[in-house]
Amino acid sequence: MAEDVTFDMEFTPSYGVPVKVAEGVQRLTVNNPSPFTFHGTNSYIVGGSSVAVIDPGPENEAHFEALMAALKGREVTHIFISHTHRDHSPLARRLSQETGAPTVAEGPHRASRPLHAGEVNPFAESADTGFVPDIIAADGQVIEGDGWALSAVHTPGHTANHSAFALEGTGVLFSADHVMAWATTIVAPPDGSMADFMASIEKLLPREDRIFFPGHGGPVKEPGSFLRGLRTHRRMRERAVLERIKAGDRLIPDMVKVIYASTDPRLHGAAALSVLAHLEDLVEKGRVLTEGPPSLTGAYWPA
Repeated sequence: MAEDVTFDMEFTPSYGVPVKVAEGVQRLTVNNPSPFTFHGTNSYIVGGSSVAVIDPGPENEAHFEALMAALKGREVTHIFISHTHRDHSPLARRLSQETGAPTVAEGPHRASRPLHAGEVNPFAESADTGFVPDIIAADGQVIEGDGWALSAVHTPGHTANHSAFALEGTGVLFSADHVMAWATTIVAPPDGSMADFMASIEKLLPREDRIFFPGHGGPVKEPGSFLRGLRTHRRMRERAVLERIKAGDRLIPDMVKVIYASTDPRLHGAAALSVLAHLEDLVEKGRVLTEGPPSLTGAYWPA
């Protein structure tokens, strides 16, 4: 029987205080808790006297001061950005100006697909569309510092420009928002793509990482089994969507009421977008029919 995912909600954020999580790796968490960010966004400092910073976070004065205090006496050579949501990338500009370090990312923000006629991007305000990296990191590209090397692992799905970063020779992967121990990742069209997300899960499965450090919450300690469970979880969600359509549901809100009955109602909007992401994938596969392109308000039928 395929294993389902087990989430780990145990996490102490230690706001303003860097926490050593691995040799040469510190975590510093922003005090920006929410239903979408858990206890806050994790920034990581990699290296010793010469370091890289991964995901500086949002514009937050207390976090910037904590970062600068943690970096005092150390040279910052690179600033890595996993993706361009406003809880991850905006502070990179200020940190770059302060330290002179270039920013590194897969690329600027973009949607996974074009907007349909009349469609409005529900998460447009969450996107840091002004961010443009100084260095565009190709998939597999290795960027080295003094005593460390990080390789880009492109993992689109949550956003089109999402990238994880592997700390070479250590088994550590900074998985950002693609894989997190506390919850499944939001995949919200048009920024996100379920087909891309599932492909990125498959891409990580053959790797031999021993631990993931995510963008929110604590580490994923057994990545292989967690990824398999996450894949199963998403496939179960897909089956649940298909079952609701076969049962007669035609609209996404009706599906959400049943599929996400035990989920915090504040997250039902995000859940509707996740269902839409599954439906886009199912329509593309020819398993579900709809008039026109899939949408939050459209109707769906069994193929």
